[in-house]
Amino acid sequence: MSARIYQPARNAMQSGQGKTKSWVLEFAPSQARNVDPLMGWTSSGDMDSQVKLTFQSKEEAIEYATTKGLAYSISEPKQRKHLIRQGGYGENFATMRKETWTH
Repeated sequence: MSARIYQPARNAMQSGQGKTKSWVLEFAPSQARNVDPLMGWTSSGDMDSQVKLTFQSKEEAIEYATTKGLAYSISEPKQRKHLIRQGGYGENFATMRKETWTH
């Protein structure tokens, strides 16, 4: 059985970094999914593919995988590029503005 260890990305509906600090261990599916011909639903007999374990650090997730004898792969998160403007948000309301500003 194999697992994937990763740090989840932020939700598209949020601007902050909430719920992205923990690490997730997710089991890889060991069976292919079956499609029901009548309804079109997908099903699987693999219960481990529904399990997601969360850990405080990457080292805890690796330790868990090694103690349970799981083969694992680690997906490192991409670093977010911060957008920092020259004057910042307060520059929009500066009283010593040289050019006219409208909304």
